[in-house]
Amino acid sequence: MAIYSSAEFVKALKKTPENFYVIHYSCQSLFDDNEALSPRITSIAVSHYATDQVVSFSTHSVAEELRIAREDVLRRFDEVEAKLLQDFYAFVRERRDKFWIHWNMRNLTYGFEHLEHRYRVLGGADAAVIPVERRLNLNDMLSDKYGSAYARHPKLKSLMELNGGIHRHFLTGEEEVHAFKNCEFIRMHNSTLTKVGFLQSVLEKLVKGKLRTASRGVGVMLDRAFEHRAMKVVGAAGAAISTCVAGWQLWLWIMAI
Repeated sequence: MAIYSSAEFVKALKKTPENFYVIHYSCQSLFDDNEALSPRITSIAVSHYATDQVVSFSTHSVAEELRIAREDVLRRFDEVEAKLLQDFYAFVRERRDKFWIHWNMRNLTYGFEHLEHRYRVLGGADAAVIPVERRLNLNDMLSDKYGSAYARHPKLKSLMELNGGIHRHFLTGEEEVHAFKNCEFIRMHNSTLTKVGFLQSVLEKLVKGKLRTASRGVGVMLDRAFEHRAMKVVGAAGAAISTCVAGWQLWLWIMAI
């Protein structure tokens, strides 16, 4: 099943929730102030939408498995990152046919291609590539449904403010860069977990018609109203009444013949 619109997206989430995974990751600076030519991957978190169970791959846990001391992590980061990505792709391999919901993971700068590139750079040759048509950008889906002004820039943070407030573990991109330089890998991982958890909650609210956005307009208001369960009940009742009235009028017409 191909998904090209927000309506198809919401319908599929309701019908087959087990087919969707939510992914987010953190990395080094996205600019040219890294020792490598591309940003290093520091953590990846994946949430299964149907069960809300999270699997994560992090610098601190991999370093601990490899018996690398905290003070040696940066010096031996190639080993850590390679193992992190190897574990991630082992998880993906049996789930490539599922849908992967992400937030602007579009390209080689930040995206699935970036993960694949880092894996190849570190010697990996068996990345379980997720097909392009199985990648769903939640930002695009929300823009399609509510309009591009559904939240201020930066949209992820603004959307979080609209739906319960900023989580204490949330880090901006700039804060993640500083955390990496300070070897605060658990802090970076907690931020990644926070963001993937928030994306999961956005999906749940989207399906229930309870997502708060900054969008205005009659179309959006009506869309929200008709998504509400109570309005659906009213609509069903109205349809039933209309059917009864039509049947009564038909009976009167037949009797008059």
